Amino acid sequence: METSWDSDITNLTKGSNLNVCNETHIALRGVENCEEFEFEIGFDRDVVERIVVVIVPVFFGMIGILGLVGNTLVVVVVAANPGMRSTTNILIINLAVADLLFVIFCIPFTATDFVLPFWPFGNVWCKIVQYLIIVTAYASVYTLVLMSLDRYLAVVHPITSMSWRTENHAIMAICIAWAVIFTISTPALVIHGEIHFVFQDLDDLSSENLTACRILPQYDWSFFQVSFFLTSYLLPLTLISIFYVCMLVRLWRGSRVSAESRRGRRRVTRLVLVVVGVFAFCWCPIQVILVTKSLEAYPLNSTTIMVQIASHILAYMNSCVNPILYAFLSDNFRKAFRKIIYCRPRQDPQRSGPPTKTTRAASTGDIL
Repeated sequence: METSWDSDITNLTKGSNLNVCNETHIALRGVENCEEFEFEIGFDRDVVERIVVVIVPVFFGMIGILGLVGNTLVVVVVAANPGMRSTTNILIINLAVADLLFVIFCIPFTATDFVLPFWPFGNVWCKIVQYLIIVTAYASVYTLVLMSLDRYLAVVHPITSMSWRTENHAIMAICIAWAVIFTISTPALVIHGEIHFVFQDLDDLSSENLTACRILPQYDWSFFQVSFFLTSYLLPLTLISIFYVCMLVRLWRGSRVSAESRRGRRRVTRLVLVVVGVFAFCWCPIQVILVTKSLEAYPLNSTTIMVQIASHILAYMNSCVNPILYAFLSDNFRKAFRKIIYCRPRQDPQRSGPPTKTTRAASTGDIL
């Protein structure tokens, strides 16, 4: 996934000449082997830069702080309350961890790339950051797929799934998912790198040596971006939709379970559905913009640049909004949050008996 976003925002202006080179080419052959482009850009670089240096630090900083605090609280709350360790909540911990990693490895470096006209962290860190951004993005969305599968099993196959929906199986599924994601994301280490730009303004003949972290010119950006869109957005949301259609059919047809059990399932199913819906809403604009840009169909002007920045902010907000959703939609999470914040004792006098290792969704609804 591109984080320099073509260096459109900070590196270009009207009437410009640009030499683009791979870092390796510069070291071995010199700048004279770089590709040269001459173009007209339909926006004022100075105006855009003044807006970016204010908007990006403020909004990205707020999202980063909220994401770190909120997702850390989610992990602590579930880990500190043995009674909350259902399969759904283990998956929620995994989603919070993925969001934490996304906040740590994506937001600071993307913000830096927006604000500075060069990439200050070097070629190796460029590859690592891009790899981790893709890994954490995949981890988040496929955790949502696992959560939807968990809900499907709890609602459609409540009895037969009791032996499958255990903590150990949930942890095993999470480990397999991370292993697969780490493996299939390895091409990102190869195709990304630090690119050097020799930027020359045709009006005053001044030049700048600039850098950016992006997909290297010898690789097909459009193929990568379309593939990423299909595998990280369209495919998982299609799977989630199928699970939810099956669940809704079962829920509204009714089944031979108690009213309390049905209410519990519907409450947890509603929470997962809201989390998935918010993810789809937050990530849709930036996914569409990046695919459009990779196909060279995205117009470049002050308005579209601002739209792109707003789309990034919306997408990154998804990493800090889930803890807020849990607090609003789950009584147990609200109570557990208060225990952590006010340092109250964890022991609940109204509960008795040791926590079970098997999820309770089949009988009384998840302890979410």
